Amino acid sequence: MTDRDELGNSVLRSAARLTRWASRNASFDVPMAQTRLLALVEELEPARISALATADHTSQPTMSLQVQRLEAEGWTERVPDPADARASLVSLTAAGSAALGRARRARLEALSPVFGQLDAEAIARLEVAVAALDDLLARAANTT
Repeated sequence: MTDRDELGNSVLRSAARLTRWASRNASFDVPMAQTRLLALVEELEPARISALATADHTSQPTMSLQVQRLEAEGWTERVPDPADARASLVSLTAAGSAALGRARRARLEALSPVFGQLDAEAIARLEVAVAALDDLLARAANTT
């Protein structure tokens, strides 16, 4: 394994651990699985069920059921796909955006006390790291 491979694994592992920690220590009214799907819909919207299923590495029937649960909460809506009348596109509703925002704020509130313990140098390093991650994500988006 190369140094870049090890760095890549470290970045993925650390990001996942931080997200799990913040989710475990947050108090929010949206189940984590639904929060994750709301974020995926937000990222890909408007999206077909098949695109959501592919992105989530799940089957179309499973994704349909998950989206139906979000629709039952009023968090997503389906509209006809203008390119194919047989298909529909899934998007967040205003209520879905609000639910996702509440979940994100709750995780941030869990993390805020830890941020309060960091000195200016650590904050500056995090700012540089976030910029590097954003650059990495932009490059990744251009390769898919």
